[in-house]
Amino acid sequence: MMAAVTGLRQDGGMVRRAPRHDRDAGGPAEVLAAKAALRQEVWSAMRAARVARFPGAEGRIPNFTGAEAAAERLRGRPEWQAAGTLKANPDSAQLPVRQRALEDGKIVYMAVPRLAGPEPFFALDPDHLSEPPRKAASISGAARSARRVTLAELSPVDLVVMGCVAAAEDGARLGKGGGFADLEFALATSAGLIGPYTICVTTVHELQVLPAGTIPLTSHDVPLDLIVTPQRIIDCRPRQGTRPPAAIRWEDLTEEKIAAIPLLAAQRARAR
Repeated sequence: MMAAVTGLRQDGGMVRRAPRHDRDAGGPAEVLAAKAALRQEVWSAMRAARVARFPGAEGRIPNFTGAEAAAERLRGRPEWQAAGTLKANPDSAQLPVRQRALEDGKIVYMAVPRLAGPEPFFALDPDHLSEPPRKAASISGAARSARRVTLAELSPVDLVVMGCVAAAEDGARLGKGGGFADLEFALATSAGLIGPYTICVTTVHELQVLPAGTIPLTSHDVPLDLIVTPQRIIDCRPRQGTRPPAAIRWEDLTEEKIAAIPLLAAQRARAR
């Protein structure tokens, strides 16, 4: 497990910094370096503008000022209204999205952080919660209110909510660098839970939106269909065709990462 780095505050105290998530990332070195530089630019811009909520932006999917407004804007979309089941990331930035999904009677599948354990998903059923949606939608609340389930126990999803450090207007997505969102997507696709027409969305601050062509892509990166900010919605869907099928790129995974994710290790064992 990565240890967090500590530094010295101006008042002499120690501050706990978030760990880097891309240390075991696979792919071309120049692409990884470009992505790392973009993350730092976005985190620095959010910190300077004071739009990143506690505990800060760096090393995280930033929880941003206006997250609730972005969730409400997404809530008004026909894609949201037509969805009965969501798969969502567990980060704080998308907690308002998960909360509203439960309030609207939708089932929410939320990944356990880092896909840890043999049952790497929380299944949140609004009809069977021991806490209000706001609490149940958090990681700690889901641990109390939700069932832990395997990939095989999930039902097909209508909408995928992904957290981002940055999102480009062409649909390119930049995560923390660990690749877990793309792995979840590929695993769910291989299990028949996500299809070529399943909508992928994110909610971000305007400072996290970058021009088209800014974010370099690798073969395993999952594109976004909708980017939702507190001010607007960007439709990134291609004019024609569908999303290429997602697949696990074993060549981009380290042995350390495969060993740390039981579901991934089991998938490789079956593939051999």
